[in-house]
Amino acid sequence: MLTRVDLRGEDGAPETLLPRPVLTEAAVADTVREVIAEVRQRGDAALYDLTERLDGVRLESLVVPQDTGVKALSSLPSDLRDALMVAEAAVRRHHEEELRASRETLDRGLRIRTLPRPMVRAGCYVPGGRAAYPSTVLMTAVVARVAGVDEVVVCVPPGEGGGVAEVTLAATEVAGVDVVHPVGGAQAIAAMAYGTESVRKVDVIVGPGNMYVAQAKQQVAGAVRVPSAFTGPSEVVVVADGTSPAEFTATDLVAQTEHGPDGMSWLVTWDEAVADAVDVALDGVLEDARRGAEIAGTLASSGHCVLVDDEQQALAVVDAIAPEHLQLMVAAPEALAERVHNAGAVFLGPWTPTSIGDYVAGPSHVLPTAGTARFAGALTVADFTKDINLVTADPDALRRLGPYVEALAVAEGQSPALGRAGRIGAPGYRAAEVRCHLR
Repeated sequence: MLTRVDLRGEDGAPETLLPRPVLTEAAVADTVREVIAEVRQRGDAALYDLTERLDGVRLESLVVPQDTGVKALSSLPSDLRDALMVAEAAVRRHHEEELRASRETLDRGLRIRTLPRPMVRAGCYVPGGRAAYPSTVLMTAVVARVAGVDEVVVCVPPGEGGGVAEVTLAATEVAGVDVVHPVGGAQAIAAMAYGTESVRKVDVIVGPGNMYVAQAKQQVAGAVRVPSAFTGPSEVVVVADGTSPAEFTATDLVAQTEHGPDGMSWLVTWDEAVADAVDVALDGVLEDARRGAEIAGTLASSGHCVLVDDEQQALAVVDAIAPEHLQLMVAAPEALAERVHNAGAVFLGPWTPTSIGDYVAGPSHVLPTAGTARFAGALTVADFTKDINLVTADPDALRRLGPYVEALAVAEGQSPALGRAGRIGAPGYRAAEVRCHLR
């Protein structure tokens, strides 16, 4: 079931020996560029036409009526409504701990105050269409709300008939979303980045999506803030030593493949008997799985079992992959987790499946994929805020620091001389500026 990769006895760097997904960014880049250009040129008209062409739906409106979320929430079964409330509370509670107060540094007459300020408007992309992901609404919009964002916008692909799933709409009500647009794909990213008649321009765009969405976010970065993590197709690495049931490991591998065919599932073990047992367990899991044949196909193309010599080599493999989800199904998961450098989120032990993180643990499940966990982490309050520094110097501080300013300014080619009538001449005589203030 899983393609075996035997690294036992290999001394080379794991990243040169492991199979990696073939990213199709180049293939979709031109298509995405055309979509963005069309939205920028034609606004709402382009959104209507692109949604009809790409999603097979002719929308009647680009804005979901405001009372729709309230009606959707009231129509849900009580257990599902309670689940949304529990998840929202967990996300809010966790991310409230990330809030930072203003900071102050004092140094002999020089005062620096740093004020964290939230973005005014945030755009949250939520996958949709054939499936519903209310959890992603909570994992993005609630974090924005905690950060203090004034207006939270959600874009979600429409389903059949042009509507948005009831449970997704209910989640927007729970999360306090201001506006919902039934628009998906690269066109939604373009609309939020540049604005149209119906979609207001936002300051930051967050949320996972397919390759087209991820590529669109990369292309609009600069016009709008986009977190550095590549949030594309889902992926998981499970490190197992045989101390947990093989069925647990098999289920963890299957759980992430449900999100689509482009992700990857990895088993890493130093015990070949574990690899054999998990293959058998996968057969049993897939017999009863919804869309079992589809998941089996994904595992056949993107499922790998890496055999290693020991824990140390297993960690090297993990850090080379830099997975979105890392499941440690080993005897001492805490100790092993302390040695992990690259992972979006780590789940420790047999009683902590990745799904608990997907829904109710609290940290956002919007995580880095495609190896970007090497330099990026989960979505946090910081993605919705920026720092403003307030600098105040008294005369003594300026006299003390002025000579250093002058030395550095001259080194950078700035003349220390004043222009006519004591004015600072072009181009920006910073050394002269200090002298002028001290006269």
